[in-house]
Parts: sequence; C-alpha cells; structure tokens
Amino acid sequence: MAVRLLDGSQAAELEGQLKEVFAEAFVEPPYGEGPADVERAFRRFRSQVRRRGFRAAIAFDGDTVVGMAYGYPLSESTGWWDTLIDPVSEDLRREDGERTFGLFELAVRPEWRRQGVATRMHRDLIEGIDNARVMLNSRPEAIAAQASYRAWGYARVGSAIPWEGAARHDVMVLDLDRPMARA
Repeated sequence: MAVRLLDGSQAAELEGQLKEVFAEAFVEPPYGEGPADVERAFRRFRSQVRRRGFRAAIAFDGDTVVGMAYGYPLSESTGWWDTLIDPVSEDLRREDGERTFGLFELAVRPEWRRQGVATRMHRDLIEGIDNARVMLNSRPEAIAAQASYRAWGYARVGSAIPWEGAARHDVMVLDLDRPMARA
C-alpha cells in the first residue's frame, strides 16, 4: 500500500475511483448512503478540488484506490461554523483563511480497514500544513471513526447539521500546536 499526496487537478483525475471508495465506505451503517448521496458528495468534490490549498492523501494498492482523505483551508467567510447547533465562542469560530484546515472526507474501503490506512492518510495529509488546527465533522454513531479521531488528538467542540436533511454530526478539532497522537 502506498499513499500519494495530490493537488486538486490530480485528485479530480481519480474521481471515478474516489466515488467507488465513497460508495463502499458509506453504504454501511451508520451512514446508509446510496447513489444519490454519492452524486451529491461528488458535486461538492468538483468545486472543492478547485479551492485554494486543496490537497488529498490517496491510498493505493497497485493502481487501485483503497482510501482517500482530502480537504483545504477554510476561508475567512466560511459557513462551516454556521451549521453548529451548539453555541461556541467567537474565538473558536474565527477564521482568517489560514487558521483551519477543513478535512472534508476520510474513507477507506471496508476490506482495507484496520490496517493503518486511515492513520497513514491522515498523517500524510496534514503533515507540513501551515494551519493551526484541523476541523472535521463525524457522525457520533461512527464508533470506529470517532475512536480514531480521539486517538489522533481531536476533541469534540460541538454538534452541527452540516447540510439540510443531514443527520447530526460532531464537530471535532485537532490543535496542531500540540503533538499528534499516533494510533
């Protein structure tokens, strides 16, 4: 297994395989994502890959994509914090275009789980970024994902409904000023 760091245009070339990873990873409980959910996610992906600072860590077995992690720095005018349903301090919400790297997807095909793929992609994705913190949303029922995020040093800062019709997600932040735990 190899992990490659890609920019937006390189990641866009792999859209077909990334859709397969997403479909396989998120069809299972607690997600229950179907074809319409995959299409919605990849409409967002097509605009995300064009964002300033987009980067992806993609895991390969030979030529086959087995996992993906990607994101980009949140803009000063991001609406991500506006989806919170819990009150948080203005300092936590403050963005300047550089402060927070948003981790938008992290997924591993089921047969590749529990082999350190997610940990390696996560580490490679955020290694060397200039941001002070990383933020992600995670379903609270996703026990294995939540355990990994906590082991990597993330802390829950609130709950959000990230888009209309979405389930509640935990908003989690990793402070990069502290050493990252290894899982």
